Order: sequence, then C-alpha cells, then structure tokens
Amino acid sequence: MPLNPKLEAKLSKVLEPNATVQDSFSGKDLTIITDANGHAKTLFIGKRNPDGSIQGERYVRRLVLEADGKTVKSSHWEAKGKVSRE
Repeated sequence: MPLNPKLEAKLSKVLEPNATVQDSFSGKDLTIITDANGHAKTLFIGKRNPDGSIQGERYVRRLVLEADGKTVKSSHWEAKGKVSRE
C-alpha cells in the first residue's frame, strides 16, 4: 500500500536528528524514527497501544543523498509489512 502524497510531504520535512517522534495523520497514529540528519527513515502507522507501540504497518525509507551528505536527491518508502503486539 503506497503512502498518501500528503503524508509523504509531511515526512519529507527535516525533524530532530536521531529521534523518535510521536504524531498523528488523518486519524492514524504515527511513530517516526529519524537518522543523524533528521530525515525520517522508519515509519510505523496505525493505532497506538497503551504501551506506546503501534499496531499497523511499518515502512522504511531508502534515501539517496547529494554529495554534501545532507540534501535528499531521491527517496522511496517501502512497505515492510504488518506490526502487531504479540
């Protein structure tokens, strides 16, 4: 399932480096994990459990950076499957 273009635009913004960000989008809970440059690298989207984990889908972002090592040349979000609490 591809990501909503509006969600992709939200995820393309630079966030706090090396952080785990809790957010929401269109009624779904998000957990975003960023890299050292503040780019979103991993996304968990679904419903948040009482312990803070997400039950839903996991996505991983493949980034191609410019020569400066910070500017995004291209990126692609890849669905990695369901995540659930065992």
